Amino acid sequence: MEVNIKHQPAFAVAYVKLDPNEVIKVEPGAMVSHTEGMSPETKAEGGLFGGLKRMVAGESFFQNTWTAPGQGGEITLAASLPGDLMVIEVENEFLLQSGAYVASESSLKTDASWGGSKGFFGSGSLILLKVSGRGTLLACSYGAIMERQLAAGERYTVDTGHIVGFDSSITFQVQKSGGWKSTILGGEGLVCQLTGPGRVLMQSRSEEAFLGWLLPKLPSKSN
Repeated sequence: MEVNIKHQPAFAVAYVKLDPNEVIKVEPGAMVSHTEGMSPETKAEGGLFGGLKRMVAGESFFQNTWTAPGQGGEITLAASLPGDLMVIEVENEFLLQSGAYVASESSLKTDASWGGSKGFFGSGSLILLKVSGRGTLLACSYGAIMERQLAAGERYTVDTGHIVGFDSSITFQVQKSGGWKSTILGGEGLVCQLTGPGRVLMQSRSEEAFLGWLLPKLPSKSN
């Protein structure tokens, strides 16, 4: 699997070349185009319960798998929102924000039922997928992707709406930003305090912030 990303950072598209008979998992709606002979199959990864767990984590119940023909093939992928794409080489485990998953090699598995997710489910503002195994992962962002490497014991705070993902070696805690006054009136909401070592991926824009700006401007039914 060879990934070439173009048109970054606002309208990124991934051109993925596959070896003969190679399989790639793709989130529904991410496929833009493909070469002749590429064969799709739609199923719930892990069966019924696996699909339900993905829905709990904010992902699609079904997942598409594409298989290249005997001579190999190519598939182009893009996210739903304008923004960037990034290739992440997973060695063991990587924690990815719900909605940031685009595609991966068949060797990688996603899980939303792991114990570390409880704090995020409780926050109501950030849900993480655990991507485990060894292989290539394609993730997306709303806006540009920024990467920061944390040293052992180094603390760093990120707004929950700006997190794309981070290494599983990082410990985390979701908390309010400052006191309740600044949390409610200051528009900052909840943040995630991360402690290294490991890398953190952030997005330059927040979907929640965009919706907070857009929704009041939409006409109501009474107008």
